[in-house]
Amino acid sequence: MDTKTDKILVMYYSKTGNTKKLAQMIAKGINEVDNIECILKPTSEVTKDDFISCSGIIAGSPVYFGTMAAEMKDIFDRFVNIRSKMEDKIGAAFVTAADESGGKETTIMSIIQAFLIYGMIIVGDPLDATGHYGVACTGAPNEETSKNAMKLGRRVAFLVKKLRI
Repeated sequence: MDTKTDKILVMYYSKTGNTKKLAQMIAKGINEVDNIECILKPTSEVTKDDFISCSGIIAGSPVYFGTMAAEMKDIFDRFVNIRSKMEDKIGAAFVTAADESGGKETTIMSIIQAFLIYGMIIVGDPLDATGHYGVACTGAPNEETSKNAMKLGRRVAFLVKKLRI
């Protein structure tokens, strides 16, 4: 029987609370998977140890000029010296925007680019969600987006378990 507990970090920056709400729904999906611990933290509380000790990271940001918020980018910049410890971990992204055409996909791609530089394995949202780059919404997450966020959390958790050596 498998009793090892892997950790997944859900880190987010949220100014209005919408990104935090989406992060909480992703965490809810992760918590549905046995032997996986979800660590839910705003960027202001994320540590290098969180990065190193987690088997996966799901990062979320509001759209700021078509890219991730400076507070999220700062995390990736400050922790670049631990890249070698991040290789082959799972990475996924989620975003919120104020406008329907407000750069959600470019912002997700900016997070994915950082994960790729860290040597991580990128996961999009599952096909039974939207089957695209990650979870995104305009304004606060609605019921459908919340369900998709939970699906992304579960997907990352199941993949972390599958890739465990």
